[in-house]
Amino acid sequence: MKVLLASPRGFCAGVNMAIESLELALREFGPPLYVYHEIVHNKYVVTHFRDRGVKFVDELEEVPLGSTLLFSAHGVSPAIRKLARERKLRAIDATCPLVTKVHLEAIKYAKEGFTIFLIGHEGHDEVIGTMGEAPEAIVLVETPEEVAELQVADETKVAYLTQTTLSVDDANRIIRRLRERFPHIASPPKDDICYATQNRQEAVALLADEAQVALVLGSQNSSNSQRLAELAKEKGIAAHLIDGAGDIRDDWFTAADTVLVTAGASAPENVVEECLDYLRTRFGATVEPRTIREEHVSFPLPRELRNLAPTS
Repeated sequence: MKVLLASPRGFCAGVNMAIESLELALREFGPPLYVYHEIVHNKYVVTHFRDRGVKFVDELEEVPLGSTLLFSAHGVSPAIRKLARERKLRAIDATCPLVTKVHLEAIKYAKEGFTIFLIGHEGHDEVIGTMGEAPEAIVLVETPEEVAELQVADETKVAYLTQTTLSVDDANRIIRRLRERFPHIASPPKDDICYATQNRQEAVALLADEAQVALVLGSQNSSNSQRLAELAKEKGIAAHLIDGAGDIRDDWFTAADTVLVTAGASAPENVVEECLDYLRTRFGATVEPRTIREEHVSFPLPRELRNLAPTS
């Protein structure tokens, strides 16, 4: 067996920032420490912190007055920020700056009187937070077919934004329909889909032709990980989204297979290594790293934590 180990893979700059933020907050303030929603959508990361006294909550009423609270990488609505202030919580904002960019775009378009079409998945934490910035102005669009049914008061004042973790191809299909339906539609000057999502998808698209099977490390509730598995399947190979080596089934492979291994932006590298070790042990796999693009992006810590970070 040969394994093509895709790069870039795994943690993006936003996830690195959010996890470092939680580590620093835990060190400084100690448990119990609260996080609104999962810090990132990964089972191993969440379990790692839960075992150390971090409590992940979906309602701020679950957080005792005056406690320390982290907002996750996916962002939150203004209503959540207001409630945190009312409950006198020490709030630390670990929102990914690329998500914040979408929030600011939504605020701008809403103030200018636009109807905003948000391309994304209903119920995703990021979508909920973005829609909360201007709920009266934002319409969620999940599929190209929905575009024909859209009704707006002024078809010359419409704009679109996208969830940052979408499939580039899926988003572009919807965008094409929107542009056909609303020729004057406004859009952000730079794509909302994040660089890491695009880079990981590009690596899968380029390498899938050389493989028969793809393993995508990531949790089922990770949007960008789901997209990687879907993309591999669209390329005509079997693809399996797994949390770790314990999910691997030997009947997915033959010993002669070439296997593409990648990881979503919230999957830690140690679970990738465990899977590689499993394939080496069970199938005598040789691992061939394949770098499609270099990444050198980093994001600053939340201002509440910057003086706590170790200096090099």
